[in-house]
Amino acid sequence: MVFKIGLLFLATILAFWISAICGGGASLILVPLLNWLLPTSVVPFSLTIGTFTSSASRIIVFKKDICWKIFFWFVPFSIPAVLLGAWLIKYVNPLYLQLIVGLFLLANLPELFRNKKQQRQEEKPYPKFVLAIVGFFAGFISGITGAIGLLFNRFYLRYGLTKEEIVATRAANEIFLHSIKLIIYLILGLYSSSAFWLGLTIAIASIISSYTVKFILPHISEFLFRKVGYGAMVVSGIFLLVGTTQNIITQDKMSFSTNQYDERTIHWRNSNFVLEFAFDDGLEIERPINTNELPDKLKTKYNELLPQYDKILLEKVFKLASKRSYEFYCYKNKKLTKFEFDE
Repeated sequence: MVFKIGLLFLATILAFWISAICGGGASLILVPLLNWLLPTSVVPFSLTIGTFTSSASRIIVFKKDICWKIFFWFVPFSIPAVLLGAWLIKYVNPLYLQLIVGLFLLANLPELFRNKKQQRQEEKPYPKFVLAIVGFFAGFISGITGAIGLLFNRFYLRYGLTKEEIVATRAANEIFLHSIKLIIYLILGLYSSSAFWLGLTIAIASIISSYTVKFILPHISEFLFRKVGYGAMVVSGIFLLVGTTQNIITQDKMSFSTNQYDERTIHWRNSNFVLEFAFDDGLEIERPINTNELPDKLKTKYNELLPQYDKILLEKVFKLASKRSYEFYCYKNKKLTKFEFDE
């Protein structure tokens, strides 16, 4: 446990330094590490203890730079959303949302190649209803994963705020979410003693980081600040995807093999899937089924074919923007005949 605390302490100081320089994201940087140290269900509790403390210390250091317009539209809509997100932890595996977040972060890759002029052209204040929408989604995702930082960094960077305003406004917006989440996690029992001590470690390290970073931030240009911000989103997305994918493979016993049709299949939990792509048909997902899953008209067809073959294997096919279909793999003297039927 001492080794884990020491590793997390050093990683947190570094993560919150990077967070301040790029406008946020320490929480998403720490999620893969916490997934390794703790059960997934209590990671949000541990992370929220640290991020709450970080937000409080940043408000003290940068209180003069808070953009209150964003605050007054962001917070009221984020509060009910964080309640919904925290409640859904009981029913939704946070790993799958983390996977989606990772893909969303990777979508910022093109921003790394924009010059200063292009960057400035994109910066403009959003309408008030956009602030409300962003607040709602920030609260919802924060409630489930315990982290929102880098995911909404793009919103702050494009609003035209200075680097100090970004740090201060994010902290003001998020401290209310973090306090509400802590109460909810305690009520729902989504905590443990290990999660508390690791969260306390993050809290102490974040305070040290917040008070030392004020000497670093003035020496960084606005353009570099934004470049580092987008770069951190992309890098964090890669780490989040890799770490989350490994956890999903282990947790859901995902594996790959070759089925009886000589196709590569995916085994997920207690189900088998086949992913198939062709330029003429697009992406298809195929799942082996039993006879009782066939529609009535295809059960009749199956019964007609059954006496003619040694065995018949069935698959249900799902294709985007198309009706579901079924494939019959009919074997006679070790020779295969394939039939396809629409639902």
